[in-house]
Amino acid sequence: MSAEIAAGASSGRGAPVPGLPVPRVSVLGVRHHGPGSARAVRDELNRIRPDLVLVEGPPEADGLVALAADPGMRPPVALLAYVPGEPSRAAFWPFAEFSPEWQAIAYAARAGVEARFCDLPAAHSLALDADPVRRDPIGELARAAGYDDPERWWEDLVEHRGEAGTLDVVAEAMRAVREGHVAGGVEARREAYMRRTLRKAAREGFARIAVVCGAWHLPALTSPPLSSPVLSPPVLSPPALSPPALSPPGGRARGSGRPTGSGPETPDVPRRPPSPAEDERLLRGLPKVRIEMTWVPWTHGRLAAGAGYGAGVAAPGWYEHLFTAPDRPVERWLARAAAILREEDLPVSSAHVIEAVRLAEGLATLRGRPLAGLSEVTEAVRAVLCGGDELPVELVQRRMVVGERLGRVPDTTPMVPLRRDLRDEQRRLRMKPEAMAGEHDLDLRRPLDLGRSRLLHRLALLDVPWGTPRRARSKGTFKESWSLEWRPELDVALIEAAVWGITVEAAATARVRDLAGGAGLPELAALVERCLLAHLPDALPYVLGRIEDRAALDGEVRHLMGALPALVRARRYGDVRGTEGLAGVTESMLARICAGLSPALTGLDEDAAREMAALMDGVHTAAGLMGSGRWLATLAGIARRDDLPGLLDGRIVRILFDAEALEDDVAARMARSMSHGNPPARSAAWMEGFLSGGGLLLVHDPRLLATVDAWLTGLSPEAFVDVLPLLRRTFGAFPAPERRMIGGRVRSGAALRPGSPGGDEGADYDDGLAAGAVRTVRDILGRGTGGRP
Repeated sequence: MSAEIAAGASSGRGAPVPGLPVPRVSVLGVRHHGPGSARAVRDELNRIRPDLVLVEGPPEADGLVALAADPGMRPPVALLAYVPGEPSRAAFWPFAEFSPEWQAIAYAARAGVEARFCDLPAAHSLALDADPVRRDPIGELARAAGYDDPERWWEDLVEHRGEAGTLDVVAEAMRAVREGHVAGGVEARREAYMRRTLRKAAREGFARIAVVCGAWHLPALTSPPLSSPVLSPPVLSPPALSPPALSPPGGRARGSGRPTGSGPETPDVPRRPPSPAEDERLLRGLPKVRIEMTWVPWTHGRLAAGAGYGAGVAAPGWYEHLFTAPDRPVERWLARAAAILREEDLPVSSAHVIEAVRLAEGLATLRGRPLAGLSEVTEAVRAVLCGGDELPVELVQRRMVVGERLGRVPDTTPMVPLRRDLRDEQRRLRMKPEAMAGEHDLDLRRPLDLGRSRLLHRLALLDVPWGTPRRARSKGTFKESWSLEWRPELDVALIEAAVWGITVEAAATARVRDLAGGAGLPELAALVERCLLAHLPDALPYVLGRIEDRAALDGEVRHLMGALPALVRARRYGDVRGTEGLAGVTESMLARICAGLSPALTGLDEDAAREMAALMDGVHTAAGLMGSGRWLATLAGIARRDDLPGLLDGRIVRILFDAEALEDDVAARMARSMSHGNPPARSAAWMEGFLSGGGLLLVHDPRLLATVDAWLTGLSPEAFVDVLPLLRRTFGAFPAPERRMIGGRVRSGAALRPGSPGGDEGADYDDGLAAGAVRTVRDILGRGTGGRP
């Protein structure tokens, strides 16, 4: 409501506020992030031309208001208040271009008048337990009007009816829904502080004061209970809500124009207003914390109610469109939707757009709406532009209805040094923060991409996940793939990380040293890998020293085995990333693993054996990268034991077989392990360990397949039921084509007969048919046609 109030006299639209001297005060009650309210506030301020604008928000930000006029400021942005040393205690006050509060600040900047914030200071609100949200005024008014969708009610009430009288209509509705409500807790203190700020401004001699606040608070500043005891106006009942404002679609009124459950119609009885002394008593002794404030970029997605923001709106992109395109909004919206779909190579013509406009307008007429709203244009997009396909509709919803847009703050904005350094790094590396997630492939052989990779890894160490690693399209170690998405909460994460240093590199180095202090060997090894990826040469020697100390004192072979793979992987980046090798450390650890592996495999239960098998796979891969033969020699010696758990025995045999280092015949080993002298459970575990590398071995070696088939068919029904879970886990891990090939060979029975095609001994090969393939292979290998292949 635009309530104009003068001390000692009433305008008839409100009442004098106690303690106010001569200045004229206009209180503009708005809906946060309502484009209709934003246009109305802009027009009303141009009409009344105040010399002071008070805006709902934390007064600690008064010194930051001037930055709104900086050309580098582009909404959506937010005021951020945080407690130094406790960044998790933070609060945001977001503003979009279509926010009435932002339009009030922008007016003050253009007109050269002062703007202040008048809400409860953040120093108090962050120290208090916030009251839970108990009321949804818009929802209550919508239900009273017969609407099941509050946003649709708001569009019909405000957005589609023009600017004239918008503030008055909103104020009338809010007075009705707040009738009988008694503020308490933080809400009462907030409104008491608003009244205090208004009285203070009046004493300072301003001639015209405009207050822009949520319409919910307007009755606390302008209602008859706050009438002056010197000159009281006549008792005013809440203005009746006009039928068009609260009538359902089709024009038929439902209810009495009052929210359901508000009680019978009775005239207001003026209550004694809260006096200045009562407000001061309410504000006395509030807890307080030291806070700092700044501007940070925001996104439309974080303005959405679904993002957890209490004053959010359901469709910020749509509301921005209504604010920036007041003429022909439906046509402009559908034209933009068509352009987005064309970018995805979908066939959308101008004829589609024309037909979609007709459908949206026809739906609005059938539903008794003054103009097509979001629901109508969405149905038109679905039916006409997308042909009923939901996937392109979701694209339009994401790109337009929510409209992910990242704001920008000027360079002069107060920032923690770490945030400023990150901004400089982003500019140097040409990495523009974006709200929409985008995929980026980095070639680490290029200095620019290498620097980008290092920055992203450093931020990850600081728990600032701007980038999420993705599987690279190339299998080379010189390629990385990232998904980048900047979110407003990352600014809070940067403030929290600022305790580690003033630059990203220094902060990441300090963070690594802190993490290494209490880490075990596997964690330290992973930390080495991350240090190399982030290129932290000052942190790496410290972590390596910790590894050497830990490895010297840690006699647990499993810890060494868990640490080795990460260290060996780190060595692979030495050439690309310009880091020193880790040969000495890894060779020493592998030697200790080989020396202690055999005793570590004794007395293991099923879970411990499974964990050890995974560790052995990791060490085997690492040893292969190192080019060491010590590991295979160790496994060959262990393979002679007959007391190993079945899973480990089978896994060791498979590793040695693949490396062509098995001393005896693999089929004989399998036959012994599956003989009737072994319990079925151990035989199944042996098979699981042996086949965990893949099932193609059974496809290409009919002797092994015949051995497995004979063992399975020889099991008793009871034993088969016992081992079935292990078998299902083993064969279920094979890719579907492998399972089909194994099943086909078993079904045909040919692969199980000695001397059958595909077997070994006795197989009948046609040398003439094979000669052509042999010559081709020789040419590929560069062996020519002579000599041994």
